[in-house]
This record gives sequence, C-alpha cells and structure tokens, in this order.
Amino acid sequence: MATHLDLEEQEQLDQIKHFWNKWGTPITGVAVIVMAGFAAWNGWQMWQQRQAVQASALADVVAVAVESGDQARVAQAFDAVKADYAGTLQAGHAALLVAQSSVKVGKLPEAKSALQWVVDHTKDEGYQATAKLRLAAVLMEEKDLEAAAAVLRGSFPAEFKGLAADRLGDVLQQQGKTSEAITAYQEAWKLLDPQVDYRALVGFKLNALGVATSESGMATLTETNK
Repeated sequence: MATHLDLEEQEQLDQIKHFWNKWGTPITGVAVIVMAGFAAWNGWQMWQQRQAVQASALADVVAVAVESGDQARVAQAFDAVKADYAGTLQAGHAALLVAQSSVKVGKLPEAKSALQWVVDHTKDEGYQATAKLRLAAVLMEEKDLEAAAAVLRGSFPAEFKGLAADRLGDVLQQQGKTSEAITAYQEAWKLLDPQVDYRALVGFKLNALGVATSESGMATLTETNK
C-alpha cells in the first residue's frame, strides 16, 4: 500500500516530467548556447594571447635588426609582422622602429611607408598619433609642406593636440605664413601642460615672433609688434 509520502513523491515526479517535457528542449538549447559562448570566448582569449606572444617575438627580431643596422633583415622581419600580426600593438611598435631606422640611414620613402602603415592599420590611438607626428616631420624633411600640414590638421587624441599644433606652426613658418603660424603656436601653448618642459620651446617660438606668453595660458602680440 502506498504511503502518503510515496504518493507525494510520485506527484512531484509527475510535475517534473511534465515541466521537462514542455521546457526541456528550450532549456537544453539555451545551455548549449551559453556553454558554446564561454568556449568561444576562452578560445578567442587564448588566440589573442598567442598572437601577442608571437608578434612580440617578431617585433624583437625587428628591434635587434634595427639595432644592428641590418636593413635587409629589418625589412624581412617587418614584412612578417605585417603579414601575420597586423592588428597587434607589437606590429605598430615595430613599424615605428622601422621608420626611425629608415630616417637614420636617409631612406625617407621607407620611413613614410612604415609610418603610413601605422596610421592605416594600428588600432592604438597613441601609436597612430605618434606616427602622424613623425610622418609630418619626414614630409617636412622632403619639403612636402602641404602634405605635412594636411597630416597635422587631421584628428589627434587630446593628449597629442598641443604637439600637433606646434608642429603645424613649424610647417606654416616654413611656408612663410607667419600669422597662421602664430595662431598654431598659440593653440599649442594653450593646450600643452605647463609642467611639460616642451611648452617652454613653444614659448620661445612665440617670443621670437613678437608674441608675449604668460602662465595663464594666454599668448598675445607685444605692443611693439601690433
């Protein structure tokens, strides 16, 4: 004879069976999706870590080649980085090293190519901004002042806007556009942190153009040059 407890347990089992018959498949499907998502996320993380390690190894090869001055080896290692690890931070760093090495040996077209690659491919705003500033410097060296100005008038993160404005002032000065150069230097003076030593250089440039500066961040024409 079934006890009250037996009947109660049987009723609970029947309820569970009914619930699972109705909702078992959707629940299982959701569980599979969730587990697959976790697996995919872990796989993506592992893949990214592996990419970073391998890219670092190749970037180190680039650095060693740059240090030794072996331009052929520099080009070979950098090509490998670009081919397989273009989206990594290490690739951007390697490209900046390549550009620096190319400038030292007077290979400005190679330097421009490496810097433009950083601008076009790296996702790091700091690397992009650094590449733009250096690209403008190379273009200035080549006397392509219009192209340099165009680069410097592009977008920059807030931390780099003061430096970009200062370099734009240099370009405008070389173009003989003194009033525009003053405006650019004034912008740089305003944007650069007073604690940054480089700001003093901007102040010297303004003073040389007859513009007085103050720690309030203002830069105005002196009476003798109005």
